[in-house]
Amino acid sequence: MSYEFEFGDVLGAWDELLHGALNTLWLSALAMLIGLVVAILGAFGKTSGPRWLRVLIDAYIEVIRNTPFLIQIFVVFFGLPSLGIRLEADQAALLALVINVGAYATEIMRAGIESIGKGQIEAGKSLGLTPLQIFRYVVLKPAIQAIYPALTSQFILLMLNTSVCSAIAASELTAAANDIQSRTFRSFEVYFVVTVIYFALSLLFWGLFRVIERTLLRQPARR
Repeated sequence: MSYEFEFGDVLGAWDELLHGALNTLWLSALAMLIGLVVAILGAFGKTSGPRWLRVLIDAYIEVIRNTPFLIQIFVVFFGLPSLGIRLEADQAALLALVINVGAYATEIMRAGIESIGKGQIEAGKSLGLTPLQIFRYVVLKPAIQAIYPALTSQFILLMLNTSVCSAIAASELTAAANDIQSRTFRSFEVYFVVTVIYFALSLLFWGLFRVIERTLLRQPARR
């Protein structure tokens, strides 16, 4: 049985693929930024907050890390309306992505914070800095430098996880591919092209993270 490859119909829908790729970029970048804020706040709560707050953060992390991302999306999109909270597909996708990456990134950030020497923290206390000031000026940047590779890897996984959001018809790349496949019945060609696009998006984010590391997180030269 022979199969004739035909990419014409797929490439003819390049505008749909481009629109889906741009939406994936936007959704990923926004989820990364908000997720980083969640991670910083969560890590601060875990390391410096009261016991009840640490228990709540631990529960949040364990629930997210031990349940499938697809189920989390369904809970947000199909479950929240039962509580009177109705979200559009893209809004639900963004919220689910932030909740998911926030849990993983909180643990990564916590590990970075705990890698900071106690002497630096004690020095900050001796200068009269508040816990928030110590966290901001003494702990945060060195912690991010320590865990930056792990954090960026998690963000790349976040971008790839956006493909699962097609299950609720969010307007991202995989959803666009599914629409094209349903019209053309060229499954191999469609998903091969989409695979290449996801690979290119991953390289784009890796390059961006590399630039951020070199410009904002580079250690000062020692003399």
